[in-house]
Amino acid sequence: MRVLVWVGVALLGGMGALLRFSVDGIVAERAGSEFPWGTFAVNISGAFVLGLLAGAALHGDALLLAGTATLGSYTTFSTWMLETHRLGEDGELWLALVNIVASLVVGVAAAALGRAIG
Repeated sequence: MRVLVWVGVALLGGMGALLRFSVDGIVAERAGSEFPWGTFAVNISGAFVLGLLAGAALHGDALLLAGTATLGSYTTFSTWMLETHRLGEDGELWLALVNIVASLVVGVAAAALGRAIG
């Protein structure tokens, strides 16, 4: 892998993480509920864009930079699971279940829609 690609991975990865932080914060602040809407919005939008990339048959360095570096740092499995666990700890078992099911169902649908459009 070329040095320029590594630099691109680092820069785009950082940008993806900053974008996730921003989107999560904006959505969570406006939603103002127990449900982790910020993480949900981040992961669903990330699934949609990843579907677009797959539908566009992006490959090679372009896929590495857009899919792995940018979207890999933008989306967040760990935060999704942590927030689900916290909902369960707080006795919000119904919301924890909704978070799991809705994230999976809507995420797969968003990726499929993105792929169809791409």
